[in-house]
Amino acid sequence: EVHLVESGGGWVQSGGSLRLSCAASGFTFSSEHMNWVRQAPGPEREGVAAIDNDGNTRYLDSVKGRFTISKDSAKNTLYLQMDGLKPEDTATYYCAAGGEWACTPRVVTALNYWGEGTQVTVSS
Repeated sequence: EVHLVESGGGWVQSGGSLRLSCAASGFTFSSEHMNWVRQAPGPEREGVAAIDNDGNTRYLDSVKGRFTISKDSAKNTLYLQMDGLKPEDTATYYCAAGGEWACTPRVVTALNYWGEGTQVTVSS
């Protein structure tokens, strides 16, 4: 059974940093494309960053240069380093897998496996 468990969220002032982690189990992590997706209050989820099984990365335009996605296959863990946080980054952040790797709505809605999410709150 696939399990994705996020951690590292919290409250931070504008301009601050947080590092999210996602512990994965139940599948071959090194072979899987992985995604970070966020959801602010409302129904829509937004792809933030994605990494393929070779380590290639993609980012939402609004986070380029501020967020970095990475993974440690030895630890079966996905990371999202978030620097220069802004109030508009406030959302619940989810680790997701079981599909393609991209920050588009088409890819995000088709992802099969999701964690429970971790809340990130950025104050101005």
